[in-house]
Amino acid sequence: MNTDKIIKRDKKYVLHTYARSPIVIERGSGMTAWDADGKSYLDFTSGIGVNALGYADPQWAAAVAEQAAQLQHTSNLYYTAPCTKLARKLCKLTGMDKVFFGNSGAEANEGAIKCARKYSVTTYGPGRSKVISLVNSFHGRTLATLTATGQDVFHHDFGPFPENFGYVPANDLEALRQALIPGDVCAVMMELVQGEGGVVALDADYVHDVAALCAEKDILLIVDEVQTGVGRTGTFLASQHFALQPDIVTLAKGLGGGLPIGAVLMKEKVADTMGPGSHGSTFGGNPVVCAGGCAVIDRMDDAFFDNINACAARLREGLEKIPQVEAVTGLGLMVGIALKGGRKASEVRTLCEHHGLLVLTAKDRIRLLPPLILTPEDVDTAVQILAEVLAELPADDQTGA
Repeated sequence: MNTDKIIKRDKKYVLHTYARSPIVIERGSGMTAWDADGKSYLDFTSGIGVNALGYADPQWAAAVAEQAAQLQHTSNLYYTAPCTKLARKLCKLTGMDKVFFGNSGAEANEGAIKCARKYSVTTYGPGRSKVISLVNSFHGRTLATLTATGQDVFHHDFGPFPENFGYVPANDLEALRQALIPGDVCAVMMELVQGEGGVVALDADYVHDVAALCAEKDILLIVDEVQTGVGRTGTFLASQHFALQPDIVTLAKGLGGGLPIGAVLMKEKVADTMGPGSHGSTFGGNPVVCAGGCAVIDRMDDAFFDNINACAARLREGLEKIPQVEAVTGLGLMVGIALKGGRKASEVRTLCEHHGLLVLTAKDRIRLLPPLILTPEDVDTAVQILAEVLAELPADDQTGA
């Protein structure tokens, strides 16, 4: 079927909760996607950070296919080798002690909130159940994770919301101190790089102070690494850049290499309060998905991370030379581009697609989340296309280049 027929069918049968580009992705290989009309695109989105190894990686595909032909699913009433294998790899890589598997970042963050509240009730009794998150954060679209999200734009039309959530501005330690005074907080939840909030990294000193404050009061520190984790920032966890050991870490996106997975990693003291019946997920720890996750992690050796960091530095250097770029934010291969002259990120995204480059947006910024397998040549091509697009797009005001 051609593009028009597929889009027409989508409009008739699929709920329209996404503002899609008029592109039908038909196949992909490595860094390249092809649409239903045969046009190729250099992909700097990786499915919003999911395709860590790019499209149809042969080793990943072989691991998934082999497992699918052997055992595609069983319930969590039984054990499977891929689930335990992936859990062991994650714990050894992160210094965490136990893992709960789910299906998405939102589900992982829901699980983290439940673990934090269960720890607090078990340790201190009821009345200490509030979760503090940061203004401009994003933690998911379920009711609890939507409530934890510190952006009003996502809250419209969906109340009433669950109770016992609060927000403080990022990088404002005094605001957090004041929020903790009532003594009703069980956890602080934060992204080290606020992705949907504009690709903004937290200050390192602030992160260290928050960790110290939480440790002093035995308030659990939850770090949402749904987008920053699994190599995205040049280390397996972004927490490692900050020499941070959280009580709970959430992962998703790149972990499955293209298949849906979420993970809640926790320290022993948290895990000890979660017993049989305290949480569950029918598809959590699915053997096919876990086989894919193991294939992703097995690729992440020193050379893999060296390439991520080298390409990230090259990408930032190239972007900063473009006259229409105001600033480059983020960490590693999680990149935000602030634009001069009132240029609209949505218009840049559309023009990039016409030029054969797929990019994302976050608020008023261009967001880049390329597959972690990119090469210096891929970086140079993407920078060149962005430079051409920004040069041909006029400024919307008189103040920018």
